[in-house]
Amino acid sequence: MAPPRTRRPARPREEVYAAARAAIAEHGLARLTMAGLGQQLGMSAGHLLYYFGSKDQLLLETLRWSETQLGERRTRELARRDLPVLERLGRYVDLYLPEGPGDPRWILWIEVWSRSPGTAELRQGQLDIETPWQDDLTALITEGLATGVLAPVGGVPAAERAAQLRALLDGLAVPLAIGLPATSREAATAHAVSAARALLGAAPDS
Repeated sequence: MAPPRTRRPARPREEVYAAARAAIAEHGLARLTMAGLGQQLGMSAGHLLYYFGSKDQLLLETLRWSETQLGERRTRELARRDLPVLERLGRYVDLYLPEGPGDPRWILWIEVWSRSPGTAELRQGQLDIETPWQDDLTALITEGLATGVLAPVGGVPAAERAAQLRALLDGLAVPLAIGLPATSREAATAHAVSAARALLGAAPDS
């Protein structure tokens, strides 16, 4: 009589997310198959589909996991009241922008943006994930205005300025993430910081 088959334990979700992020960054979501990812993790495609339902849901949950990790770091950096507002703003910019071409976190974002027009679930998930970035920047700008470090340029509310700055950061981030020629992280950071200071009314010598 053959011995009973040992059931393979399920992989921790963090391991699934890490593997999915690496695979999507390298090959794109279109070329990712549940069977291939499952083989890499020692799991069945059915098992992955049981937990995530679809590739779109796997993409969204992987992005959520990735952003949660970075969000913890962002919260620590922005909570440092021993640092001036403008230095914390610089750290926000540094955390926001891609590390360079092929940054896995930003490849996930690009994949979500490209698929969300046809999927309400992805659009809502995208908004949920973006909201902490918006809220944290709004709070930082509000603090800067209250302390006089920043000036209320044109009377635009802090939340609107935060949305404008994030749109600028997104515009700088995408060419860098996909590796367009003549782009660099150093240049993107310099452009972002310069534009942020202008948008937020920071004194040139502050």
